[in-house]
Amino acid sequence: MILGEIEARALEDAERRVSEEQAKTEREIRRRAVLEKAKQQAVQDQLAEALRGEAGRWREAAELGAYCDALERRLAELGSVPDEADPAASRRWLEWARGYVQTIDPLNRPRGMPTPHDPTPEELRPYLQGWSPDGSERRAGP
Repeated sequence: MILGEIEARALEDAERRVSEEQAKTEREIRRRAVLEKAKQQAVQDQLAEALRGEAGRWREAAELGAYCDALERRLAELGSVPDEADPAASRRWLEWARGYVQTIDPLNRPRGMPTPHDPTPEELRPYLQGWSPDGSERRAGP
């Protein structure tokens, strides 16, 4: 009887260990899946930020280009009016401005796909669904 009880407890302990190991393996699989998805989302954020930056530089270049066009039209109007500002200085300013616009317009030198960096733990945190970004099994607090 005592031997049977010892054997039963040993079997229960072995089953418990197997069950705990399976649960640990399942948690690790879930954690890795969440981490992989978080990395993908963080990389998407990086690429979107690069795109927004390029679009902002493009908008600025378009706005400054429109200003240069308006300035050129105004200088043409003033060219026939005596005693206006120094037209040579105004033309130099316009020439410099057009050159500057060329340097900031991203469409003049289209870039390839940006190379994202490995997301930091802070970049991953919003997508980890409560998991800790340090790779541990514990859940991060709210």
